Amino acid sequence: MRRRPLPVRESNSKSWRSLCENEWAVYALVASVGALTYSNSLNGEFVHDDIPAIVTNGDVTGANPVLRIFENDFWGTPMSDPGSHKSYRPLTTLTFRLNYALCGLSAWWWHMCNIALHAACCALVARAGAVVAGLQRPFAALAALLFAVHPVHTEAVAGVVGRADVLACVFFLLSLLLYHGSSSRRRVWSSVVLAALSMLAKETGLTALLFNLAFDIYRSWSSLTRSPAKCRWKSENVWGRVGKGLLVLLLLAIARLALLQGSLPAFSAQDNPPAFHPSITIRLMTFCYLAAFNWWLLLCPWTLSHDWQMGSIPLITSGWDPRNLVTCAALIALLALSYRCLMDLELQRHTPLVVGLMLLVIPYLPASNMLVTVGFVVAERVLYIPSFGSVVITVYGVQLIWKRGTGGRRLLVLSFVVLVAASAARTYLRNRDWRTRETLLKADLAVLPHNAKLHYNFANFLKDVEQQENAIHHYKEALKLWPSYASAHNNLGTLVLASGRAEHHFLQALKYNRDHVNAHYNLAKLYRKKNRIAESLKMLERCISLEPRFVQAHLELLHITPESEKRTTLEKLLDLEPKNWEHYHLYGNWLKGRGLWPLSLAYYTSGIRLSLDRDGERGALPSLRAACLILRSAGQRARLLQLLTRWQGAGGGAAAAERRRAAAAAWRLRTELEGRAAKYARAPLVTSTCLHHSQLEVHEPDAKRAIVNEHSRTIVPTLDDKLRASCQKNAYNKKSVSISAQYKPIHNKSEAGIKQKSCPLHKKKKMKDSDTLPYVSDHLIKTY
Repeated sequence: MRRRPLPVRESNSKSWRSLCENEWAVYALVASVGALTYSNSLNGEFVHDDIPAIVTNGDVTGANPVLRIFENDFWGTPMSDPGSHKSYRPLTTLTFRLNYALCGLSAWWWHMCNIALHAACCALVARAGAVVAGLQRPFAALAALLFAVHPVHTEAVAGVVGRADVLACVFFLLSLLLYHGSSSRRRVWSSVVLAALSMLAKETGLTALLFNLAFDIYRSWSSLTRSPAKCRWKSENVWGRVGKGLLVLLLLAIARLALLQGSLPAFSAQDNPPAFHPSITIRLMTFCYLAAFNWWLLLCPWTLSHDWQMGSIPLITSGWDPRNLVTCAALIALLALSYRCLMDLELQRHTPLVVGLMLLVIPYLPASNMLVTVGFVVAERVLYIPSFGSVVITVYGVQLIWKRGTGGRRLLVLSFVVLVAASAARTYLRNRDWRTRETLLKADLAVLPHNAKLHYNFANFLKDVEQQENAIHHYKEALKLWPSYASAHNNLGTLVLASGRAEHHFLQALKYNRDHVNAHYNLAKLYRKKNRIAESLKMLERCISLEPRFVQAHLELLHITPESEKRTTLEKLLDLEPKNWEHYHLYGNWLKGRGLWPLSLAYYTSGIRLSLDRDGERGALPSLRAACLILRSAGQRARLLQLLTRWQGAGGGAAAAERRRAAAAAWRLRTELEGRAAKYARAPLVTSTCLHHSQLEVHEPDAKRAIVNEHSRTIVPTLDDKLRASCQKNAYNKKSVSISAQYKPIHNKSEAGIKQKSCPLHKKKKMKDSDTLPYVSDHLIKTY
């Protein structure tokens, strides 16, 4: 039993024939249009979900091993964690990691990769529109043009995190083309592999298998009804293909459910209000309207926002709500299209309509809230694949009108050109909104001023840029729209500490969310500052019980824990972040205070090593200073100099090494000078000394300023040894000689620049006692 081959209809127009002579030219054209439309998004920054999914995600930045990507969710949280979002997209995360390895966090290259994937999707849409949907090739190209400039794709393409949807669409379309556009015997297994890759890019990619099976049955329907007795489970007939496809679909669905690790994603009423309403009637009416609203976004994508939560779309609580009319209109249109497809099941004259309807409905099912609860009300990025079905239906209608006559063709062409141009202009303007965090929030607040989540996010931005008064205003506006918004209460409390209202807002946050970790932490800090230690300790214990790996809570616990009991908390900090040099520094300080200097020095040394590995010399200085002070107090100057020398040779670049060398030289010089000053302070006063004439020089005011300069100070430690050796070599006897103020000692007689004369005192008698010579030299050096 073989399925009916897909018809590829060609236009009778000569101009359209010339357009389709070179298919690669068509693919290049639509890909170029898609890339140019989004070209102004290249200058965009990381905004919205890009920050947690990329910038602070250890799976992307290389902080975690590569294999951890297959154990964590899309946001870097282990799938086994009850707080995990449960979005398993390792293939997309791998592309992020490759991006980071090649170009770091330079956003330009990340956006360029998204645009390249979108251009590839546009070319695949042109191919699938002709081969799978059965559109005439010129109209398939027009469908690809509409897809390329569709404004609803802005979130998926201009937002870097939207790469999950674009990448899933690439494998989705490839799976369709292999299954329905290839005659290879292995096309089924190849399409299954591509569908699995699409699922690993984003969960909705699994619907590619469902579409392939449904459309295969549709294409083979006439053969099934004419010769039902010949239906056998063979690999080359429809039942064999459907059987293999259903088996793989079941296995992939089971594997995906197993990845949930026994717990469903934790969403709240703030994320998806209708999903948590107790009335099933209200939930059903609201979800049906949301489906109609998503279809309207595909038809008229004028009102766009990156966040449709918390009051953006109020619940439908009454059957008399006028929005139910929109739901009824969408339902009637869907039923009419479905009836038309069923009536044409035998003749199959409207294959593009069937394909468009399937692509519109099937990929949207996972996000419809009908099968599983999702964490959003409306998300434009999930419409990336369903938009292909929408444009196929639209273009197929244009194709039918075109075939009926030539009277209105010019008007039809003009209307289509205006539609493409308007869509491209709207997309271009929307890309500008996605350029920065500020522009995106301001643009969406202008569209949805009653969205509490947008006010909250904008207040967070204003807080980050230190516009406290405006931030407080938007936090209050968010609470006015959504009084039980716990996070808004918590963040507002951090800004009104001076007014005394902070405790009230923290308690309100805990009232609406008893498990709000940050509210417990902030309240504990507030109680500690008010010296309410018992209450602070209670809040910290609750905070740590909710989030055992909350490092800041453990650090706060150090402030209120007695000195003798801090060891447990310090060891917990080292266990949580074994590569954080600051924890080693804190542990070293505690050990030093307990008198355990050797252990303290070991922790300081570990902190120096870790800080150099991660932060360069910026983090090494506190631990280095503490270690050096311990060594100096213990009199271990050799180890101190050894430590400084090793630190001086550590990595960090030429500039950092030069700064460390200068700091080390200054430390050595100061240490030796302090030692000499102490020795000089303990020495008795000497009023007369016998010197060789070679160590005397007539003093001139300008000579001192010429000799004492910045360079000569760096060699002071070597003068004592050279002068001592000179005195011992001459071995003259001591004799009391009064030194006039116009003489000064010098290291070498050639430095004086004058001719020296011999001293008659030393010609008569040598010194008998040389024990005072070292002291004389020290004394002169310090006077110098």
